Amino acid sequence: MDLAYIPSPSTGVLHLGPLPLRGYAFCIIIGVFVGVWYGGKRWVARGGKVGTVADVAVWAVPFGLVGGRLYHVITDYQLYFSEGENWVDAFKIWEGGLGIWGAIALGAVGAWIGCRRRGIPLPAYADAIAPGIVLAQAIGRWGNWFNQELYGKPTDLPWALEISAGPNREAGLYHPTFLYESLWCVAVAALVVWADRRFKLGHGRVFALYVAAYCVGRAWIEYMRVDEAHHILGVRLNVWTAVLVFLLAVTYIVISSRLRPGREEIVEPDLDAKADATADGETGSGSDGKVDAKATKVAKGATQADAKADTDSTDEGKTPAGKPGQS
Repeated sequence: MDLAYIPSPSTGVLHLGPLPLRGYAFCIIIGVFVGVWYGGKRWVARGGKVGTVADVAVWAVPFGLVGGRLYHVITDYQLYFSEGENWVDAFKIWEGGLGIWGAIALGAVGAWIGCRRRGIPLPAYADAIAPGIVLAQAIGRWGNWFNQELYGKPTDLPWALEISAGPNREAGLYHPTFLYESLWCVAVAALVVWADRRFKLGHGRVFALYVAAYCVGRAWIEYMRVDEAHHILGVRLNVWTAVLVFLLAVTYIVISSRLRPGREEIVEPDLDAKADATADGETGSGSDGKVDAKATKVAKGATQADAKADTDSTDEGKTPAGKPGQS
């Protein structure tokens, strides 16, 4: 009899009256809040404004959720479009199924839109939120615990995960791969923060380091999982994805460090100061400036007229007696 193991929840849904509170969705929401909060603190520390990260996240988060779901549905289409399956289940995101690769890819598109609207560089924004993203992943992985999914091979280790019998799963003790990945994400966040402080990374290299480090852990964790997945040359699809993304991230770090060394000095322009400077410039060259110039010109003309009058008076005083002055 096993004396030590990690129990799974008996249900993934808690009902607050008529309102269902799903553990998976709750973990995702908490992760998003933590990611935005921590990203905002880092952005302000870099010289950005309060609220900018949240404003951009309004675009990035919905895009990321859609991208994560699309990646899952496309790569596991047999779960929704095979014979006997209901394609409507593809929209039931609360039942689990978000691919981090798609979430990051499409989330980056949303972030790009948000950054364009705010007038800030996307690489600097990505560097600020990178540790927050991976912490959000660490929290979100606990949603798999509520759903009893994405566990590993059978094991008798003291930290084995207890899985109850259910659709497409057998009761037993398995590797808690959700816990492995959650702890790995926390370690990646710590690594990224340390490297950023130590080497003052910039121009997107903090984000690239996060991606590369995450891929290393994701690759070996994938080998433990026993859930159904597509294979290429006998290797799980997500392993190939992790290897490819890792190479792209490392390549970016190398090229970027050569082309754009150092870190951005200004991450968010002061639009208020710029507007004030523009207003001052317009005052000097606008209608008020023209009025001042005209007044100066008139005053100068008056001075010249007075000087001429004095000269004429002097000349009259010098005219000989009995000789009429010239008119």
